[in-house]
Amino acid sequence: MSDPFVNHPFPRAALIGAGVLIALSIGMAAMGRYANIGTTRMPGATVVQQRQVQFDDQSDGGIAVYDSQARQRIALLAPGTNGFLRGVLRGLVRERRRSDIGAQAPFVLTRWSDGRLSITDPAIDRQINLEVFGPTNAGVFAQLLLAPVNRS
Repeated sequence: MSDPFVNHPFPRAALIGAGVLIALSIGMAAMGRYANIGTTRMPGATVVQQRQVQFDDQSDGGIAVYDSQARQRIALLAPGTNGFLRGVLRGLVRERRRSDIGAQAPFVLTRWSDGRLSITDPAIDRQINLEVFGPTNAGVFAQLLLAPVNRS
């Protein structure tokens, strides 16, 4: 059997044209990104409300929540309740343990101008956007953000 393409090589002009088209596409995409042509940028959200909080496990299984700046308790979560809050905290505390960071550094609850609610652990540089878990789950943290400081 003989090779059917021996006397019919691929057209050189088509190869050159394809190479030019690829180079042009990459060049235009790079230029667009560099010059912000055809890109969409969302404006940065600003902080509307923020609170530094600390969580303390109680001997009965409850969780005491403290405003770390006022150094006063703002909530006492009953044992066996608030599973979502406990799960989020468990994950953040696990990361702190991996990094050999103690539990004394406060977490930061933040409400953003675009409506988002987040909890940030500055000790490990980790932020969790809470609204993605639904309004009920985010609402638990929103209540802590709004809780008055004078609770005992």
